[in-house]
Amino acid sequence: MDLTAAAYQATEGGPLDVNRAFYDALANDEGRELVDKFVLPIRSGKAWKIPKGHLCRIVTIEGPQVADLNLWSLNDPRERFWASRTKQLHAAHLTTYNRLWSILPFLRPMATITFDSLADYGKDAEGGRVHDLLGTRCDPYVNTMLTGEEFDYHCHSNLVRAVLPYGLTEFDVHDVLNVFQCTGLNENDQYFMKACPAKKGDYFEFFAEIDLLAALSTCPGGDLSVPLWGPDAQDPLSVCRPLGIEVYKPSPELLEGWSESTRATYAGNHGLKFPQWQ
Repeated sequence: MDLTAAAYQATEGGPLDVNRAFYDALANDEGRELVDKFVLPIRSGKAWKIPKGHLCRIVTIEGPQVADLNLWSLNDPRERFWASRTKQLHAAHLTTYNRLWSILPFLRPMATITFDSLADYGKDAEGGRVHDLLGTRCDPYVNTMLTGEEFDYHCHSNLVRAVLPYGLTEFDVHDVLNVFQCTGLNENDQYFMKACPAKKGDYFEFFAEIDLLAALSTCPGGDLSVPLWGPDAQDPLSVCRPLGIEVYKPSPELLEGWSESTRATYAGNHGLKFPQWQ
């Protein structure tokens, strides 16, 4: 018995065993239709809708830049991305064919990654990998605690401002997928961040398994090539870059037989038996 094997194993045909041919066809679809496109400026955030059955692409249009991604069900934002469970079901760093799962009691794939131009990065000499679930968003609370200075353009604040037009608040912003971010654990089991390895034109693309509200922040740390805290901290403004967002409608024939993901089938009673009037 391999005691280091993944705790959560995929079974053939199960929810962790995705139909790779289906997602490959979506990734290579030359007949897809561009339905939305915008540029996210440096140190800012924006929320947008992604209809189910559509693809969303995040592009490094000028060079390396990390970004923090949140997802909610558009129709019920109580359902949101569950970074911790996604990490357990797939990996601490995501890539093609991995899925982004929602919290309890919903527990279903919200999105599936269809293409990752950094998929071949793998594990570097320091143990760094890309598209991080180990950490979470930077925030002004920790920054004030560590530096004594207030700064209102951390990813948490960017995401808070981004979702306000959709009736959401700071309490709805949650742990993120750090897109393009290179991280790992050092020999002391401490979290570290490295310079983003993305180049101009790299992209990360996912398929919406349900109607989504997405929000993204262009991290104020830019490409993370300079230290942000501690005695060597520097202002990373010069290494901040915008990102491009593109939403596509796939060729209709590619979605034949596909249907949106469904909620977990567990009854939800947790073993409780409720009194009934006799």
